[in-house]
Amino acid sequence: MAREGKRFLQDIKGILHLATMSWKILITARTFEVVGKPAIEFLKSKGCEITIPPKWGPLSGAELLEQLNGHDAVLCSPDAYHADVFDTQEGKALKIISRWGVGYDSINIPDATAAGIPVAYTPGLLDEAVADYAFALLLTMARRTYSVHQTMREGGWKAEWGVDLGSKTLGVIGCGRIGRAVVKRASGFNMKVLSYDVMPHPDAKAMGVDFVDLDTLLKESDFITIHAALNEENKGMIGVEQLKSMKSDAILVNTARGAHVNEEALARALNEGWIAGAALDAFNKEPLPKNHPFRSTPNLLLSPHQASSSRETGERVSMAAAQAIVDLMEGRHPKLLVNPEILDQPQLRAKLNEL
Repeated sequence: MAREGKRFLQDIKGILHLATMSWKILITARTFEVVGKPAIEFLKSKGCEITIPPKWGPLSGAELLEQLNGHDAVLCSPDAYHADVFDTQEGKALKIISRWGVGYDSINIPDATAAGIPVAYTPGLLDEAVADYAFALLLTMARRTYSVHQTMREGGWKAEWGVDLGSKTLGVIGCGRIGRAVVKRASGFNMKVLSYDVMPHPDAKAMGVDFVDLDTLLKESDFITIHAALNEENKGMIGVEQLKSMKSDAILVNTARGAHVNEEALARALNEGWIAGAALDAFNKEPLPKNHPFRSTPNLLLSPHQASSSRETGERVSMAAAQAIVDLMEGRHPKLLVNPEILDQPQLRAKLNEL
């Protein structure tokens, strides 16, 4: 952090220590409905006033503007924070946005920074839970447990032949923290691991991962799992061409972001048998519309974006997201900011001086 940022935090710590006005926090993260009670009690113990909106997130910009007035901070799900929010008086008044989870692609970070708003997130806390879930989906698809379960529910009795994982090739797209956690699990199944990542991590190389280009990964992998952060370069990275290049018995798993996959292309691939199956925990539009083609697409396992939804992980992430707000409120530097340079900017100082 710059020296000016350190002086700034020292200044606001003194200011905030004398402040008698509590912060008003808007919580839109749906996860708080189940695992957020300890974090809510923590915020209340710090004198914060909590608002839960009538509708949980993710919220559109218009929906956010109906709720933001008078709030100092937001603890959010993948709500849409863009210019239509940041250009308003309500948006500019925010002192911090704390994002529950790792992905912050729904927040325009340059616009937030220009408005003097720090954006916090919680990386590193849900890696193991997501990796567990990705591997659970992979196993479910490989051994057809989702299909035989439905057959049994409908009164039938029919075994289905699945495939082994041992000695197969797993392709990991994005070998960051979550990707490497998946690699650890794959080692227990004696799988060969290929990875495509624009910034290969040395720890992954030490784990025996072979880094290759995307085309090679798609052509040689028996199973493919996506764990890349979403950006403009990799939106729609799995489309018609990529799906056609995969093995006909390949299985695709996506627990990252729906926009990585061209949904129309994947529905076609599964309907026409280009690949053996897919399991998705993320979609372009969430909740998934009731009339979406995926709801009737064969060999497709659907999951409501819950890869990180273990209770233990949820409580840890909720507390970390709440802690970021309290840290700034009490004059400390929040540990995990997407835009730490904001601490050098006068807009935030002005907002905090208003207390």
